[in-house]
Amino acid sequence: MNVARYIASKTSVVNKSSFTYWIVRLAIGTVAVSLTVMILSDAMMRGFQEEISQKIFGFWGHIHVVNAGVHRSFDVLPIKHDTGVYRAIARLGQVRVDMSVSEGETNNVLGPAVQQTKGGVRHIQRIGHLPGIITTKSYLEGIFAKGIAEDYDWSFLNKHLVKGEVFQTVDSVPTKEALISSYTAHRLKLNVGDPMVVYFVRDKRQIPVKFHIVGIYNTGLEEYDKKFVIVDLKIIQKVLGWSSDQIGGYEIFVDNLSDLNLLNRYIYIDILPPDMWSETIKEKFPNIFEWLQLQGINERVILGLMLAISIINMMTTMLILILERTRMIGLLKALGMPDKRIRKVFLYYAAKILILGIFWGNVFGLGLAWLQKTFHIIKLNEADYYLSVAPIYLNPAIIIAINLMLLLVTLVFLWVPSWLVTRINPVKALVYE
Repeated sequence: MNVARYIASKTSVVNKSSFTYWIVRLAIGTVAVSLTVMILSDAMMRGFQEEISQKIFGFWGHIHVVNAGVHRSFDVLPIKHDTGVYRAIARLGQVRVDMSVSEGETNNVLGPAVQQTKGGVRHIQRIGHLPGIITTKSYLEGIFAKGIAEDYDWSFLNKHLVKGEVFQTVDSVPTKEALISSYTAHRLKLNVGDPMVVYFVRDKRQIPVKFHIVGIYNTGLEEYDKKFVIVDLKIIQKVLGWSSDQIGGYEIFVDNLSDLNLLNRYIYIDILPPDMWSETIKEKFPNIFEWLQLQGINERVILGLMLAISIINMMTTMLILILERTRMIGLLKALGMPDKRIRKVFLYYAAKILILGIFWGNVFGLGLAWLQKTFHIIKLNEADYYLSVAPIYLNPAIIIAINLMLLLVTLVFLWVPSWLVTRINPVKALVYE
């Protein structure tokens, strides 16, 4: 029989009116609150990063292929829609990427010389961009027209469509239907079914194009919503005088985000001709992704503070328990029990308190996370946070890791106050009042 555990189980049963009872309950509550905050902070921070990233990727894709001169200038330069290149990218599955190749290096990926991707390319679509000015009877607004073709994946915009419907493009005839954002619709007082004239500039000439608004979308990314109008790519080709096989570039979606840099490198080095350039969206818009990474620092600070609170609380509780049971410690020493085993008595007791606190912390933390995810209790200002509600993303592996970290790290620190047992003199303890 484990004597230390047996004694700990007996001493943990105390009278509800005693001082120890309330100290233990306070310790359990503090651990529960600390773990609740840890779970919610991790779930919200990861949810925030996940939701914002998915919105950006949904709007832009994961990898852009453009004319090699575009990233060095502000000119609208076309690439030739090469069906061979297009099909090679579209069919790309798992590949082995040689990281030792330095020619045209587009990113720095650390690791083995040859790396295997987990997936490949999920989708590729043709796009084109052109700045213009929307005019109405009373207002005007500068925008970018994003031209899309028959291969455009509407799943993202369908999810964020607030009014109307998307339009369909065909091979031969350009459509003059368009989607605008709710931000633009509100500013220019436009609605589904209204006409809209966009002025484009070519060779210092204004070229007006009249569109029919068929849908209004709202991604929550105001920085992009206020700039972009979705139109038929053939309109942009016509305005710029491009041929039908000239486009602005490709948007590429990958199966697994962890393959982003590897696939970008493979596409650039092994598939694209010299006049084309590829880059990831993280490289194209580094500021917003760096900002998202900074949220991880906030999460680590919160986790550290909550862990420190839990440790200090448990160390204080153990000191109180040891001092309250000074006579018991003296008696056990007089009976010949070694200090190490007596320390284990209090560590078992503390472990029981910790486990109870962790149990209730999981109940409250996961329960509140479920309530937020289901009923969207906490609302956000979408203009500031890009989201209308506080997002929740629960990763079971991370939740288990937080639980184990709280339990193990706190128990390790509890060896320090348990050292007080060795300083208690059994003779003095037995006459202690």
